[in-house]
Amino acid sequence: MMMYFYSIFGLEWHVIFFSKAATRILARQLVRLRQQITNLQGSRAQIRGVATHTQALYASTSMSTGMKGATKAMTAMNKQMQPAKQVKVIKEFQQQSAQMDMTIEMMSESIDETLDKDEAEEETEELTNQVLDEIGVDIASQLSSAPKGRIASRNAPNIVTNTPKNTSSEATDVEDLEKRLASLRRI
Repeated sequence: MMMYFYSIFGLEWHVIFFSKAATRILARQLVRLRQQITNLQGSRAQIRGVATHTQALYASTSMSTGMKGATKAMTAMNKQMQPAKQVKVIKEFQQQSAQMDMTIEMMSESIDETLDKDEAEEETEELTNQVLDEIGVDIASQLSSAPKGRIASRNAPNIVTNTPKNTSSEATDVEDLEKRLASLRRI
């Protein structure tokens, strides 16, 4: 028996050496073979699809088994934790936290007020010194030369207890000092 060649070259060779009927038989076999190859490839693709689907189902089954275990664990935890009791504890914690926030805020405000007062006093002192420096008053030098005793007011007569004489220049100096003091008090 002769070997059949299913390729195109084999078909040509058979056409040359055999009859036309034999060539038709070989051509039909070639067409059927090609159809079977196509069918096998389609079947192969379907089998791969089924395998992939089977793997997905296995993964889904594994996941549902895991979820079942997680559900059991959560049920056991709920029994131990007693959610109603936990809600009560959480509410109490929120109340305590709110009270602590209020306390912290009050303490922070009082500390800020205390520090602000100190800063305000320091700023006041700095501003006073700056004003005095701008107007040319050197307090230390003027205090040493200032008369000791009582400074007379505008309504009362000018009397200084330590100095025997009252001159007009000293009176004008006292008035200038009183004006400066009054302007500083307004600030």
